[in-house]
Amino acid sequence: MAPVKISHVVSFSSQDPRYPVQNLLNPDNPRRPWLSCPQDKSGQLKVELQLERAVPIGYIDVGNCGCAFLQIDVGRSSWPLDRAFVTLLPATILMSLTDSKQGKNHSRVRMFKDDAVAHACNPSTLGDRGGWII
Repeated sequence: MAPVKISHVVSFSSQDPRYPVQNLLNPDNPRRPWLSCPQDKSGQLKVELQLERAVPIGYIDVGNCGCAFLQIDVGRSSWPLDRAFVTLLPATILMSLTDSKQGKNHSRVRMFKDDAVAHACNPSTLGDRGGWII
């Protein structure tokens, strides 16, 4: 299955002016991360992305830039606004406590497939069209 293009950013929690959230839309320059605003001390970044089309998700590759944990929730643009997203990838450790404290392994790629994303892509979770999600 070929990678699916992210069409646009719907919303985000914070961004560094030098490393804006728009960097996520440019697959040709993977070395330009999205970072939080230096004044943001929340310790969390959140983004809502719109894919270019509805697709079944069988795997996800994530490039990390100093993030300790990652959770991926999915939904459909056709869902009512009050419907909660479905967790595609439960909270996952990307950096160990030791790596985080020592500043090691902060920029590597993690690949998630099969069992890690299987539950959220089944028809009983998403409804009428199975794994088709946006």
